[in-house]
Amino acid sequence: MERPFYQFALKYRGKLVQDEYSRFAEAMFLDHSFPKTSKDFHEISQYIEEKAHPVLQASTFDRIWEEYEAG
Repeated sequence: MERPFYQFALKYRGKLVQDEYSRFAEAMFLDHSFPKTSKDFHEISQYIEEKAHPVLQASTFDRIWEEYEAG
């Protein structure tokens, strides 16, 4: 986990055929208040839960976070 979660998740942006990961990454990118420098699960998870954005789903975040941790 050298880089922040935000930078890791950006790799899912721009797919020709969108899936839940690419939609999450795009919504995260367009959200200017997303905690871009955070590496903390609880900080990002709390932000997502409070934001309650229909595309920034906690379940999608959890799956991407697992890949982030596996690094």
